[in-house]
Amino acid sequence: MSLIFFACVVRVRDGLPLSASTDFHFNQDFLECRKRLKALSSALARYPSRGTAKGRNLSIHFLSSGDVACMAICSSSYSTIMAFCFLEELRWEFSASYDTTSINLASRPYAFIEFDNIIQKVKFHFNSTRGSRAKANWEKVEEELKFQPPVQLKLEDTELLNGMTNGGHSGVHLEVVPTYRMQPVTPLGILSLVLNIMCGALNLIRGVHLAEYSFQEDHEGIGNVIAFFVPFLACVFQCYLYLFYTSGRKVKTFVLLFCVCFCNIHLYGLRNLWQIAFHMGVASLSSYQILTRQLLEKQPDCGV
Repeated sequence: MSLIFFACVVRVRDGLPLSASTDFHFNQDFLECRKRLKALSSALARYPSRGTAKGRNLSIHFLSSGDVACMAICSSSYSTIMAFCFLEELRWEFSASYDTTSINLASRPYAFIEFDNIIQKVKFHFNSTRGSRAKANWEKVEEELKFQPPVQLKLEDTELLNGMTNGGHSGVHLEVVPTYRMQPVTPLGILSLVLNIMCGALNLIRGVHLAEYSFQEDHEGIGNVIAFFVPFLACVFQCYLYLFYTSGRKVKTFVLLFCVCFCNIHLYGLRNLWQIAFHMGVASLSSYQILTRQLLEKQPDCGV
């Protein structure tokens, strides 16, 4: 029976994966544990070089050296000393395969995908009964753990899942800035952007000209000036909502559409029905494109 379920190599300062993995387990406990491993990997710089996050069924062990850290998900019944023996050998194998002092660890981390073969090989030896040869390092690791015991964490702590540090480091927060990728821009979306820019420009030009006249002669026409400038701003924000992801997109989209429609109805007389229908149609098309352009589905991460 496997006692080491998953292992990886990451960069210490930001948790950037330096290895891929073919380990796939559909057990819910494992999937939850791997989420916490990813969150913990981005906070390794806050911890000592050795640490253990214990759970009811699974535990996470990590061992860092310089800019590289090895991490593993093991059964909670697996010996802590054996787990660090495994991590020591994995670190040695990685150092032997790659010159971590000169290699650019920030460039193309998945170039290390072939290291998965070495991970699987070492993991197999430690999981099998023939892996008893690893006990040759037992005394050395045991002695090191006496003088430098690993920091103890709890796997159930929600702080790990949220990417926050604890275990004697409470008050230190890891700030993770989420990045969102939208689906590709469609030809119809490009058309809506062009039409939106054109409508915005028309609103701005008409608004500026009307403002010059109103401020000089007709002060009662200020309401019409506002009715031109508001759709101009709405067109700008519609373009922004289509190109970039923001929270509450649906509510913002409907508010902008309402503003465009209301202001154009107010401008009846300065604009004929065809002009009003054109502006409202462009706003409706833009709103439809905003609502249909969703976040890009998360790509498979090769089990890293």
